[in-house]
Amino acid sequence: MTPADLQTLIARGVKLVTAESCTGGLVAAALSDHPGSSAVLMGGLVTYSNDAKQALLGVRAETLSTHGAVSEECAWEMAIGALRALPQANLSVAITGIAGPGGSDYKPEGRVCFALARRDGVHEDARAQTIDFGALGREQVRFAARDHALRLCLAGEIRHDLDLKPYG
Repeated sequence: MTPADLQTLIARGVKLVTAESCTGGLVAAALSDHPGSSAVLMGGLVTYSNDAKQALLGVRAETLSTHGAVSEECAWEMAIGALRALPQANLSVAITGIAGPGGSDYKPEGRVCFALARRDGVHEDARAQTIDFGALGREQVRFAARDHALRLCLAGEIRHDLDLKPYG
């Protein structure tokens, strides 16, 4: 995130809330590193445990038991929950993944699910995507996920050309 990136978000009227799991607040921290970030960053929630995802963001137990915490479905619900937690926000980004070490054949180390949700008046739209960064090591996966989440926020709108899947 550069000062110019922050100015782009300010000019677009972005009021962002983050919902972070594997990045542990890195996205919010990258934004808050710059003077003037309070014009964009409304707040951030670090919901590392499933209990926190449910209690703070309203992620459904059924979603977690059916799809797991590392899923687009969970990321969608995190993003919508973050918007609802901070009514003054108009954009949320959610990140949940396996930074490592660990993982499985089904959900390998380095898999991270992202979701963007946008509020336009009373209408909410959410889209998600999964990126397999690979077994880069915990720190590098977390930084790669942070950088990707920031790029998604800079895209400005939830556009179909971002290769994000619609919610639901």
